[in-house]
Amino acid sequence: MMAAAESEAALRKKIAEFYDQHTSSWEGSWGDHMHHGFYDPGVPVSLSDHRFAQIRMVEAVLAFAGVQDDDEKKPKRIVDVGCGVGGSSRYLARKYGANCHGITLSPLEVQKAQALSEGLAHKVFFQVADAMDQPFPDGHFNLVWCMESVDHMPDKMKFFSELARVAAPGATIIITTWCHRELSPSDSLRPEEKDMLKRISDANYLHGWSSANDFVKLAQSLSLEDIKCADWSANAAPFWKAVIQSYLTFKGFIALLRSGWKAIKGALVMPLIVEGYDKGLIKFAVISCRKPK
Repeated sequence: MMAAAESEAALRKKIAEFYDQHTSSWEGSWGDHMHHGFYDPGVPVSLSDHRFAQIRMVEAVLAFAGVQDDDEKKPKRIVDVGCGVGGSSRYLARKYGANCHGITLSPLEVQKAQALSEGLAHKVFFQVADAMDQPFPDGHFNLVWCMESVDHMPDKMKFFSELARVAAPGATIIITTWCHRELSPSDSLRPEEKDMLKRISDANYLHGWSSANDFVKLAQSLSLEDIKCADWSANAAPFWKAVIQSYLTFKGFIALLRSGWKAIKGALVMPLIVEGYDKGLIKFAVISCRKPK
């Protein structure tokens, strides 16, 4: 038990250091949204389209989950789990007039999020906190928002349980995440697929890969309701080619060099991510559910 706790603490430290080093280069190239964009499959895109695509992803996820924006039903208290520099937090706070609390393991991200939130200090709040042990009371939030953070969690069940704990009765829980392809009872990942996922995980401090159906089963085990899941891989995959393009610009390359070895190591496996999407190994899933009233 002690060894497991020490292992989780070491992982949290590595993730925090990774984002402390990686965030500046990412923000310089992409602004304040640190997540996939949403694209029309097969439609050519230019580098200038991608920031809009990230906003489009936020709106697509909200529509998928059926989050309403009328005065009576819109969320008033939101938690952004794995908030980065607060792009989603600020967007959701403005859209719904809500109070939004963002948590991240990275002290640098908290500092940047606070600096970028001038004028919204009464609506958005950021702090260093562990997503698997959140500093909030039970049943506090009307919307639990988790965009591309579950990949880092060493205990997926504990993580899902914590999302459900802080959700108010009737609250919507939204997750977007990388997954591996679905497996039949007689199927398993091939050695070369496991190797590819391990190389991506090692460079990005991810912890374990699951299928989208595995996450649905976790939600079901917690008696969450209105569970929906969709494969948006075709909509999300063009993002990584754009990220690579951004690092090949002079500005992006210099920003990457200044960010240090951990950020460079993450960038070096980006072609593997593109390959994983192209081969159907890596999937991008959106999952929404609701806590029973």
